[in-house]
Amino acid sequence: MEEKRYYQKEIETMPLEEIQRIQSEKIVKQVKNVYDNVKYYRDLMDAKGVSPEDIKGIEDIHKLPFVSKADLREAYPFGMLARPLSDCVRIHSTSGTTGKRVVAYYTQHDIDLWDECCARAIVAAGGDENDICQVSYGFGLFTGGAGLNGGSHKVGCLTLPMSSGNTDRQMQFIMDMGATILCCTPSYAAYLGESLHEQGYSADDIPLKAGIFGAEPWTEEMRHNIEDTLGIKAYDIYGLTELSGPGVSFECEEQAGMHINEDHFYAEIINPETGEPLPEGEIGELVFTSLDKEAFPLLRYRTRDLCRLTRKKCSCGRTHVRMSKPLGRSDDMMIIRGVNVFPSQIETVLLNEGYTPNYQIIVDRVNNTDTFDINVELTPDQFSDKVSDIAKMEKDLVAAMRSMLGIGPKVHLLPPKSVVRSEGKAVRVVDKRKLHD
Repeated sequence: MEEKRYYQKEIETMPLEEIQRIQSEKIVKQVKNVYDNVKYYRDLMDAKGVSPEDIKGIEDIHKLPFVSKADLREAYPFGMLARPLSDCVRIHSTSGTTGKRVVAYYTQHDIDLWDECCARAIVAAGGDENDICQVSYGFGLFTGGAGLNGGSHKVGCLTLPMSSGNTDRQMQFIMDMGATILCCTPSYAAYLGESLHEQGYSADDIPLKAGIFGAEPWTEEMRHNIEDTLGIKAYDIYGLTELSGPGVSFECEEQAGMHINEDHFYAEIINPETGEPLPEGEIGELVFTSLDKEAFPLLRYRTRDLCRLTRKKCSCGRTHVRMSKPLGRSDDMMIIRGVNVFPSQIETVLLNEGYTPNYQIIVDRVNNTDTFDINVELTPDQFSDKVSDIAKMEKDLVAAMRSMLGIGPKVHLLPPKSVVRSEGKAVRVVDKRKLHD
């Protein structure tokens, strides 16, 4: 069974010195490739006074300029391409952005490497050729479906390319086909679990053994809730369309951070205000460099995700650096009445207090003062017709929120099924303030 713990054991358990040697070789080639083939990058590097000859190894990466989503929008649609369009076989695009979309390009080689990264994630979750993998991420321009579909094929699983939505069909295939691995957003996994229980199934009846969930933030409390409901072990996976998609990093059986595929992606943590690199273990903004992407290589891409990295030895035997779950986003943080508030803090309170992860935060500004409301859905067991009961629960929840956040929201406890469910990424925050006019 030992060989099933890794998809590519030699790479995944490689000594750090060997990882760094590979990264150094790849970064020297990639910087020259980008400088020669992408005018946008060449202009950025020239403006910073850095040339390809200045990059002799991975230790020189800090000399390169950062790029951000704003750069990708400015270069839309073809300004970041490092290969002719005739070499490209697919595009993907980010979801839910305003203005110009971010479009990423792939050669066949890029897709093969991406599929391998996702295959590593599936094997780390206990998958092999005997498994039935239900891919319930969206297909299309969104990367989730395509990435896990490709990884599942590489592992040799029987793949059910369900896409998102049509919950009745999802449940039918889980039960009739005996699906053992579920890939989707955590909020949709929670909804599937809820729906299966409403159909009369218990965790023991559900054939699933593992879930690979990503594309939106989720807390440890939500993980335990999903694991209990579906009777599975729930694994986190991380990725960005800009870098390829899911599979940039993934959890192993230790479930204590996601191993970054360091032979393909180099990670840094920086101070989001100054751009200075931070030491291992400190929380800061995650920055990625794609070391061997051909069509759409990104150097020092600012993800805006806040997390920390660790090289502490992992019991799974993988040597690649681990990143924590994103703890928020440097551009996602809400400032409400002068206080920094992250949605993940609110979810932690709700789950600690025994509420569902079905909630919505609504922020507005009335007479130059921020209003802060949280709509929280009750389970049928919690719901009461007695106004006094609901009022007491709301008051207690406000106190718990104030303790965590340092600011008291208005909490509205709502009947079951009243918060809109999402089959893709859940919309947790509605900010009605016009802060950028």
